[in-house]
Amino acid sequence: MIVIQKIALIASLLTLGFTPLHAQSVQRGKATFYSKKATGTRTANGERLHHDSLTCAHRTYPFGTMLRVYNPVNGKSVIVRVTDRGPFIRGRIIDLSWRAAKELDIISAGVAMVIVHKLDTFIVPFQATDKIEMPELELETNEGAPALVPFWKEMKEAQMKAQRAAENTKKRKTNASASGGKTP
Repeated sequence: MIVIQKIALIASLLTLGFTPLHAQSVQRGKATFYSKKATGTRTANGERLHHDSLTCAHRTYPFGTMLRVYNPVNGKSVIVRVTDRGPFIRGRIIDLSWRAAKELDIISAGVAMVIVHKLDTFIVPFQATDKIEMPELELETNEGAPALVPFWKEMKEAQMKAQRAAENTKKRKTNASASGGKTP
């Protein structure tokens, strides 16, 4: 009899002890934020925290879950991504990054009442919805045909030719005057 009770107790503990916790779809509670000094520390999912990122810490939502945090006092909301666990202070439901807290205008208050919604579908603004068709490019060689010469190279060659011709003309005149005015 005692053995059966022990087995039932172990089975119930295993069943209840490893049951994943599910967050409510809408939560109301207090929100705090990470200090700017926390920038660079690792979060529970391994990413580094940056004060300008729109991230948060939540106790139960899986990492990567997108949440809309709404401040009912001023009507502002922000979408954040869960990257950390916490807060571990009684009465608080979410820890926001400094930027998310700034978007909600709770920096001066430090702690504020918020409403948290889980986003099932998240639409990225300005994301291209149509498939962009790229033109086909035909890349082929000229198979030994003379290559095109850049215009600047042709201009330089023409200038050099003109300078040589001017020098030759000057030499001829110098030679003609030295030989008595006869040109060869």
